[in-house]
Amino acid sequence: MRVLSGIQPSGKLHLGNYLGMMKQCVELQQKGECYIFIANYHALTTVSDAAVLRQNTMDVALDFLALGLDPEKTVFFRQSDVPEVQELTWLLSIVEPMSRLELAHSYKDKIAHGKEATHALFSYPVLMAADILLYQSDIVPVGKDQKQHLEITRDVAVKFNLKFGETFKLPEAYIPEAVAIVPGTDGQKMSKSYGNTIEISGTEKEIKKSIMGIVTDCAPLEAPKDPESNNVFKIYRLLATPEQTQEMADKFRAGGYGYGEAKKELLRVFNEVFGPFRQRRAELAANPAKVREILLNGAERARKEARKTLDAARAAVGID
Repeated sequence: MRVLSGIQPSGKLHLGNYLGMMKQCVELQQKGECYIFIANYHALTTVSDAAVLRQNTMDVALDFLALGLDPEKTVFFRQSDVPEVQELTWLLSIVEPMSRLELAHSYKDKIAHGKEATHALFSYPVLMAADILLYQSDIVPVGKDQKQHLEITRDVAVKFNLKFGETFKLPEAYIPEAVAIVPGTDGQKMSKSYGNTIEISGTEKEIKKSIMGIVTDCAPLEAPKDPESNNVFKIYRLLATPEQTQEMADKFRAGGYGYGEAKKELLRVFNEVFGPFRQRRAELAANPAKVREILLNGAERARKEARKTLDAARAAVGID
């Protein structure tokens, strides 16, 4: 079983990234062959400062390795170190209709939030399809909000295979039922675009500020509260044990339990979960040359597989 996933270095990684994708990738490396990449080509749709992109890319590498990604078990690399993906993007674009891309939720959402309608943003799903199909992936861990992109990938693969002959596997989505959309500090989906994140590598002061700033209603301290309707509890249950989760739910329902106290408990659990990660990350950050070496070694391994697929696709269309 080959697993493929990537993440953009478009900003500091947060709890939503961890629960929605990174945690699953670390766990899946024990069950199959994993290809995990830092999607710095994709990030160019939102990051226009070269120095920031370089730093963000290193930060993603540090975060993944500190979380337990093992470069001996996982092929871990930068997207831009495998140039074959760009040629495959072009070959896939010849079978993907514009009408399908116009329906992409991510494109419409970004335009609605004021992003410029560039070609790169519009054709983003085709590059994503190339990322996935290039390595003949079996499964792709995605959040529910990214499922449509995988559907587009499968659609592209089917169209290419029908037109030029069997070339690509059809990958399956891997969506853990336990994690749906991670709520942000304002109740919307947690996203760097919305500025409502809790960064996993933030300083203690930054994390405390984010957690204590979670938006809640105005219910008085003594009033019983529905835990299912408040943001603090929704985030807390994603990190706490079932016993801790039940205890907080009972306190909310009983009354006399305020949001401030709940936020302090969330902060305690957050630091408990991510304390060891922050220590490992600091150790890795002290040796950036080693991190770059890991990424380059991963790219070398990735290119061997990428070349096989690209050669097959070139032969299929007649430009071998």
